[in-house]
Amino acid sequence: MPDRSDAPHLPRSAPIEAYGKGGFAFAEMSHRGSLLCLPDAIWPWPVMRPGEITRASLERVFASAASIDTLIIGTGSDVWLPGSDLREALRAVKVVLEVMQTGPAIRTYNIMIGERRRVAAALIAVP
Repeated sequence: MPDRSDAPHLPRSAPIEAYGKGGFAFAEMSHRGSLLCLPDAIWPWPVMRPGEITRASLERVFASAASIDTLIIGTGSDVWLPGSDLREALRAVKVVLEVMQTGPAIRTYNIMIGERRRVAAALIAVP
């Protein structure tokens, strides 16, 4: 079977319709695990807990920074504060960082894409 890690689940952005039980539903699709939602595609994201959020885990965000104004990180059910190094790296590419639990992150993301804003979301799945 070919490696599909270089293929997005969806080649565009879409609102998140449901979440929980370790996954998400969007655009008549479902995905188990965390998601990285960029303006041009929705990708699987291997992060399972906030401590795994690093510049490397967000490399697709940095690569797409020219088309992103805001990155929303959904931290699952945990509260997490990113380190100053990650905040500074995002600030250097002119991406505003918003961090909240996954439920509020999805609601904020859906509103922002509904407003056609240049938003990305890194969403940790919740049980």
